[in-house]
Amino acid sequence: MSEVTYEFWKGTDAARQLDRFLPAYEEVYVEPPYCEGPREIAEFIERFQRQAQRPGFRLALACEGAEVIGFTFGYLLPADTGWWDGLLEPLPEDCTRETGDRTFVIIELAVRKPWRRRGIATALHAELLAGPVAERVTLTMRPEPEALPAQSAYAAWGYRRVGRSQPWDEAPVYDSMVLDLGGGSAGG
Repeated sequence: MSEVTYEFWKGTDAARQLDRFLPAYEEVYVEPPYCEGPREIAEFIERFQRQAQRPGFRLALACEGAEVIGFTFGYLLPADTGWWDGLLEPLPEDCTRETGDRTFVIIELAVRKPWRRRGIATALHAELLAGPVAERVTLTMRPEPEALPAQSAYAAWGYRRVGRSQPWDEAPVYDSMVLDLGGGSAGG
């Protein structure tokens, strides 16, 4: 195996990388517990194209040679976000108040199976959040036992669970996680 390299992309340059990492997305999300098929992949493509237009959009790729083996991306939550609306138990307003540069949301973080447990997700996470990002980071993840390796990684990186959410009616219930970054500022 050759050396793993990392790439960082922002804005429209990031949006143009979809074709490069889509095979990795498809490979990861066809597995349980996701079991995504063609309809879900098409929905992902459409969602990604919208998300890539959001302020503060960032993408990090892990590559071995020309092959993408992992990826992560996210953006800054706008002041009028509905991100916190699906919480099963409301949080205090000071936790859910957004300003457009307070919170960076990680939408996806995935590594293809043959490359897992090698520190690649940790490196991708660090690459995505390098430089000024926001005061904090949020993400949702499937709860234990479905996502035990991810739970362990996020805990090691300093995330704490702030609640549980169900973003839409048919969605599974997710753990809502937050990582405080110590007050950084938004970066682009």
